Amino acid sequence: QVQLVESGGGLVQPGGSLELSCAASGRIFGTNDMGWYRRAPGKQRELVASITPGGRTNYADPVKGRFTISRDNVKNAVYLQMNSLKPEDTAVYYCQMVINRSNYWGQGTQVTVSS
Repeated sequence: QVQLVESGGGLVQPGGSLELSCAASGRIFGTNDMGWYRRAPGKQRELVASITPGGRTNYADPVKGRFTISRDNVKNAVYLQMNSLKPEDTAVYYCQMVINRSNYWGQGTQVTVSS
């Protein structure tokens, strides 16, 4: 059984930074794309950023230039560095990984941007 464990959420003031981490454990034979999604109150879950095994990245327009996604293929981990945070970034953030050709999700971590 594969599990994803997230960490790094919390409360931050506007303009601040946070880094989210997500590590996979279990019987892992191969990984593919990884990503971060978020669900804001009253809204549907949306893609924030994704990264291929070769490091090609894709970002949602609202976070371009502020967020950076990265991965460690040895540790089976994905990270999201979030800078210049805005109140509208407040949401539950979920990591997502394709592992052993199946899709897995983290448990979610709350990010709150407020003064």
